[in-house]
Amino acid sequence: MNFAALLLPDFSLILSGYLVCRVTPLNRSVWHSVERLVYYFLFPILLFLSIVKTPIDVGEASSLIAAGLLLSGGGIALSWLMPHLPLLGPKIDARDHAGAAQVAFRFNSYIALALAARLAGEAGSQAVAILIGVCVPLINVAAVWPMARQSESRVLRELARNPLIIATVCGLMSNLAGLTLPGWLTPSLQRVGSTAVPLGLMAVGAGMQWGSLQTSRALTAALLAIRHLLMPLWGWLLARLLGLEPVAATVLIAFAALPTASSCYVLAVQMGYRGPYVAGLITLSHIVALASLPLALGFLS
Repeated sequence: MNFAALLLPDFSLILSGYLVCRVTPLNRSVWHSVERLVYYFLFPILLFLSIVKTPIDVGEASSLIAAGLLLSGGGIALSWLMPHLPLLGPKIDARDHAGAAQVAFRFNSYIALALAARLAGEAGSQAVAILIGVCVPLINVAAVWPMARQSESRVLRELARNPLIIATVCGLMSNLAGLTLPGWLTPSLQRVGSTAVPLGLMAVGAGMQWGSLQTSRALTAALLAIRHLLMPLWGWLLARLLGLEPVAATVLIAFAALPTASSCYVLAVQMGYRGPYVAGLITLSHIVALASLPLALGFLS
């Protein structure tokens, strides 16, 4: 499988955003508005649709659901634990960690869907849709939580009014209740939601400053190690412990090795954290995934 071709569209959009912001009149003042549009409107619609479109049968998919939640929970625990480690903790700025911790456990859902379909066809697409549906609500809460705490704002209030969390919770509740969208409404929402990823990736490029990565090297290395080394190993172990059948096990391991989500940048910026640093992490994550994906699928699955 050509992983470079799979990741090339994301790289191209990041590079496009970087160049457009720096060599055209569409400078940072324009991209601030784009970031707000993506955060408050486009990404919530995309998240809602990605969760609600595939019914989740809790009974039939119980092992895969448990594996997905344990996988995400492990990544969240590792990322939150970093400031408390004896050797690593003193080298990490608390505010940078709060804004960037999400990079370790969030994932690029579009690459997840494309990769699962190539690996296992329709069965792979269904498996990864279940993982997205059950993991996104937990992951979004975990992404917002440290930023809200570090900002000394009311955590529950921040969680309750965060548009990404509202969208994912509504999508999960609708899915479990068996509700479906009207046929006339779905195409329009899909078109709106489909613009979130390209605009989000271009916003990542527009906000990227490579120099910002030099100030938090220990944090950068630790976050990418969790995302691209420890998460795939944890996914492999969970697949064995839970006795997942081959397709589910392969999809889980691929899911664990994905590059991080472009929405990390938009969320960090909108909550007042260092966006250029997070943008650099997202780009590095996609570069590292060129090695981590084939290694995970080649050795672990």
